[in-house]
Amino acid sequence: MTNWPAHSRRVVPWTSTSRRGTREDRTLAAVTVSIPPMIADADVPAIAERDLARARYEAADLERVADGVLSPLAGFLIRMESVASSRIEHVEASPIAFARAIGGLKENTSAMSMVAAGAAITKLIDASSLVITLDEILAAHQALMQDDPDVAERPYAGRVRDVQNWIGGSQYSPRGALYVPPPPEEVPALLEDLIVFANRDDVEPVTQAAIAHAHFESIHPFTDGNGRIGRALIGAILRRRGVTPHTVLPVASALAADTTHYFSLLTAYRAGNVEPIVTDLALCVETAAREARGTARAFAQYEDAWREQASPRAGSAADRILPVLLTMPVFTVEQLVDEVQDIPERSVYRGVQVLEEARVVEAVTDRKRDRTYAAMDVLDEFEDLDARIRERITRLRALGAEYWKQNPRVAVWY
Repeated sequence: MTNWPAHSRRVVPWTSTSRRGTREDRTLAAVTVSIPPMIADADVPAIAERDLARARYEAADLERVADGVLSPLAGFLIRMESVASSRIEHVEASPIAFARAIGGLKENTSAMSMVAAGAAITKLIDASSLVITLDEILAAHQALMQDDPDVAERPYAGRVRDVQNWIGGSQYSPRGALYVPPPPEEVPALLEDLIVFANRDDVEPVTQAAIAHAHFESIHPFTDGNGRIGRALIGAILRRRGVTPHTVLPVASALAADTTHYFSLLTAYRAGNVEPIVTDLALCVETAAREARGTARAFAQYEDAWREQASPRAGSAADRILPVLLTMPVFTVEQLVDEVQDIPERSVYRGVQVLEEARVVEAVTDRKRDRTYAAMDVLDEFEDLDARIRERITRLRALGAEYWKQNPRVAVWY
């Protein structure tokens, strides 16, 4: 077990503000909260250096392989990360529903939440190239929660909580909760301390991202959206430290493959064992990067494959639309007209029709006005990449679990 400051525990008064729930909920008078340690200047142990080096190498190799398609790949991977991160919170939608939501249509609440998660991830990662700030974290949370289906949560968008929250247990009180974060009055100082840690340059980057994520989840600074913002923080740190200067690794797909395992990593961290979350994130980074290389290679071939499939006349609107589909795989004709401004609107309509007839794009809405289209090859890759990551990480974790069973003194988190 790696030496790391464990969370302390404290009993604090609790007064119910709701008349709902059981008698035990209404009469609960005290609750034991968990207090994360201050880590801004903590000594970070060297852990699994080979695994971490391999993770950084695979991330760098992804950017090398994806050199010609970095921009569209980055947009794709952010959407991929938003889908997987949302799934951990039990927010799921079909690829078509997600496509409609991306196109700006009102869809089911899950699809809309996934799009909001993508906006939040983008905002935080794009702003973090030099330094991560509380304002940027709050702005990302605002983007995530401002249109939340739960109207009661919207006033808390972009705001640090001023109430006690908890995970699991009763809906009406912390009775029987799996984890109770620190009281609200302690959150600002804990966040300030965490942000100092997240901006250090003397900690191995993947280790830093893993610890910062686990610590953020332990502080649980928001009334809702903590998991999605906390996982976006992983991407922000990897971007700031130069591990992923142009892409975003869909590590949430790997984490979502076994949520029980993921939550056990956070529990181990709170007990003072930092090694499990670090080594697992290294495995997630390595796996996500390796499988995303396959997506990068597919992206590099799509345009030629589409051109062969549709046989557009050289220089025609359909021919000129094809390269745009990688960066805008879901679109309305009006959005496409704005993107390719030097092509007359009527020609764009005709070009989309040619590509639809060739089944390069498909309409994902039935209405005639403001119809939304999608490049289905790109949408299909969402599910393919997610499946590849989940299968690979499950296999690798199983191999690791077998090793730890045979060597119980090495680690205890499996």
